[in-house]
Amino acid sequence: MNSASLLLPQLQYSYQSAYADLRSDSLHLPFLPLQQMPLAMAVPLFGSKIPAGFPSPADDHLEASIDLNQQYVRNPSATFFVRVQGHSMIGAGINNNDMLVVDRSLEAKSGAIVIAVVNGELTVKRLLIEPDRVLLMPENPDYQPIVIKDFMDLHIWGVVAHVIHTL
Repeated sequence: MNSASLLLPQLQYSYQSAYADLRSDSLHLPFLPLQQMPLAMAVPLFGSKIPAGFPSPADDHLEASIDLNQQYVRNPSATFFVRVQGHSMIGAGINNNDMLVVDRSLEAKSGAIVIAVVNGELTVKRLLIEPDRVLLMPENPDYQPIVIKDFMDLHIWGVVAHVIHTL
């Protein structure tokens, strides 16, 4: 795997504008206003792990409560959520309508799954940086890689840190 990386565009925004009016260069993404953001909510956490193999006797010991925001958001000022549309990343376990947790503070290394803006269009793909070219790779054989050419406008918006999907 290539270890090259791209630098994320520098953003200058306040906490409030990070959610209501996030901009990079001339791009404007439709973020929900703070009033529509979910509040912190603790949910029960069981102390035992659930075997994925042969079932073991039940151990219903409740350990504590967790807040999923604290569990999956490492850098709140650089994190946003986005919902997936399409099937190009099913090989990576990312399905249509899944929720992605995107962290803009993570380095966009080759091999990372990123949110990219190509010529003004958002996409989620695996970033591949080779010595002589940059590609955005789908994880579905029905889709073609996006080969970034000199005339194309590419912005890496962030690195996908987690995927949340409904079974």
